Amino acid sequence: MRTTFSSEEIAELKKNPCVFNCTAKSVHYTYEFKKHAIDLYAQGVGPKEIWRRAGFNVSKWGKNYFVLTLRDWKRIVLRDGEEGLNKLGGLQYDRGPKNTDKDKLKRLELQVRYLQAENDFLAKLRAKRAERNSGRTKNTGLYEI
Repeated sequence: MRTTFSSEEIAELKKNPCVFNCTAKSVHYTYEFKKHAIDLYAQGVGPKEIWRRAGFNVSKWGKNYFVLTLRDWKRIVLRDGEEGLNKLGGLQYDRGPKNTDKDKLKRLELQVRYLQAENDFLAKLRAKRAERNSGRTKNTGLYEI
């Protein structure tokens, strides 16, 4: 069964910095998110967890959506390289004369929001690690005899 989104869900999805565009029947993700998702998956992070970390409510999609989407993106990368993620399916690609400054500005604004969210996540991760490691003596590699 295909997932359809209400106007409220579309508005919520468009707020996510990983979403380039969204309609009632499809979500178009940013190049940066696709690349990052493929990297995380290669590191062993589960598909649903990748979307969760990116701030999505994963309960709306079917159980195979995430795996199949990553599979499609990996196929594109194998066939066309990472730049292929920009070109297919009406995603972020150069539309020729119709490509306006407004489109470029929107793309750059989304990229900035995505990078800000990523920085916030990494700051929280660093803080958590520092909290966990506080009070421990670190192994410096120097041993006294």
